[in-house]
Amino acid sequence: MADHYSSFERGGKRWFLQRITAVFLIGVLAFHFVLLHFVNHAAEIEFAGTQARMENVGYFSLMWTFLVTATFHGVNGVYNALVNQGLDGTQKKVVAAVLTIASLLLILQGTRVALAMSGVL
Repeated sequence: MADHYSSFERGGKRWFLQRITAVFLIGVLAFHFVLLHFVNHAAEIEFAGTQARMENVGYFSLMWTFLVTATFHGVNGVYNALVNQGLDGTQKKVVAAVLTIASLLLILQGTRVALAMSGVL
């Protein structure tokens, strides 16, 4: 049987955050699916309705938290998959820097869109 290898330290901070963000994402995705596919049917979703939902502080904060959490979860997963494939040394540092910058840009642009949809910008 093959030995188990993971770049996550069991019980470490990134290992724990990956699991916590997964649980949060499952809950928010369920909320999203119910709200936008059962309460409001997909064919009835319009730009004005999206703006109205984003004007609600609770909905806005949930969607922004979803953006940040999904970004962290995805980038952390990609980074650890690359480390598991043997990425190390300078390449590891460069990939970490590129993924961090990409994450920050994604969160910045997502925040701009969310603020515009809420009517703040």
